[in-house]
Amino acid sequence: MRHLAPILLFIVLFSGCKSSRQSIVTTKKKAERISSSQPFKDSENDRAMAVVQEAINYEGVRYRYGGTSSKGMDCSGLIYVSFKKENIDLPRISDEMARSGQPLQLDQVREGDLLFFKTAKGKNKINHVGLVTERRDNTIIFIHSTTSRGVIRSSMDESYWNRAFIAARRIL
Repeated sequence: MRHLAPILLFIVLFSGCKSSRQSIVTTKKKAERISSSQPFKDSENDRAMAVVQEAINYEGVRYRYGGTSSKGMDCSGLIYVSFKKENIDLPRISDEMARSGQPLQLDQVREGDLLFFKTAKGKNKINHVGLVTERRDNTIIFIHSTTSRGVIRSSMDESYWNRAFIAARRIL
């Protein structure tokens, strides 16, 4: 019985917020300016970019299940605190976040939109979320927290994320 708790903890930590080996690993960059590739209304742009900037501030932070601080962050925690900084309340869990906002096709996403993924084998449930930080032509870059690498940016061009992609939503 004593050995059951660590095993269960291990399973929980490695069943959500997974990373691909091909993820784009970037160095920690504070408050990097990103230009929007799709038109926004000014107030929407300001808020969306503020959310993106807040998420970028956590780049390089290690993964921590349930984490919502610079000491450790999980995928939905990163999104939750980034939107919360702009006084936007979202559910705390990625599966519940996926029911918020307006649904989008992948070719409609822009900076500040959310991408949802199913990465757990054998489970038909959204368990991972990322925030679009950049849209260049047909390339979508998003920030998220992975169990193996913490808060990083990845590309939808990576086959792992492309296969795991489930939905996109616009909150702002």
